[in-house]
Amino acid sequence: MKRSLFGRLWPNVTAVVLFIVCVFPVYWMFATAFKPTGDIISETPVWFPTDVTFEHFRTATDADHFWTYVRNSLTVTCLAVLFSLIIALAGSFALARMRFRGRRGFVIGFMLAQMAPWEVMVIAIYMIVRDASMLNSLVPLTAFYMMMILPFTVLTLRGFVAAVPKELEESAMVDGCTRAQAFRRVILPLLAPGLMSTSMFGFITAWNEFPLVLVLNKEAGGAQTLPLWLSSFQTQFGDDWGATMAASSLFAVPILILFVFLQRRAVSGLTAGAVKG
Repeated sequence: MKRSLFGRLWPNVTAVVLFIVCVFPVYWMFATAFKPTGDIISETPVWFPTDVTFEHFRTATDADHFWTYVRNSLTVTCLAVLFSLIIALAGSFALARMRFRGRRGFVIGFMLAQMAPWEVMVIAIYMIVRDASMLNSLVPLTAFYMMMILPFTVLTLRGFVAAVPKELEESAMVDGCTRAQAFRRVILPLLAPGLMSTSMFGFITAWNEFPLVLVLNKEAGGAQTLPLWLSSFQTQFGDDWGATMAASSLFAVPILILFVFLQRRAVSGLTAGAVKG
């Protein structure tokens, strides 16, 4: 009886501990953003903010070029995700449905590209962009972000396309659809979970990227993005931790909204019972 109780108890206790370890830094970030400066620098930790203040958020949003950085981050991230999805839809369909020479090599190439650390190519990327006279521009940043998330997107969508029964596509073509129409009207709606999960991964990857924008876009107020903005809250007396935590909270809000919105809709089993009888 005791052994059975222990067997049921320890997974729950482990899950609670892991949950606390993962969630506490996020809570501390948001809590610190609402604390007065005195509570933040106090030697005695203030676990729950009592005197709530929005001064740190005002400091963060009043920083130079804040809204420019917001616009740049949204533009680069959304365009990179959109272009990668368009290209990955065609590539994943070809890899999952068609048989051609070199198909396995393409898959291995995407896997190698996914495993390769992009940081080792920063110098080469900088030299390419510099020689093209495109430093401090959003165009190369968008292109390289798209290439960063494209391998994962292709490989993930390939699995979703392969999971869609071929009978659905064939029955649509028997009913008069071309292959492109069958893909658009039948297969594409069934790829919604894959599109949402890959979009979420791509958005988080591009939204959080720091080294590349640090190297390519050094001019303040030009084509910089929010990750560089987070490193700007320093005074002659040191780091402004209240403003830093408020800025980090603002930076995390779009990711949280995206996760809540897509997580509810990323359902499985959309193909169940869809084959015509």
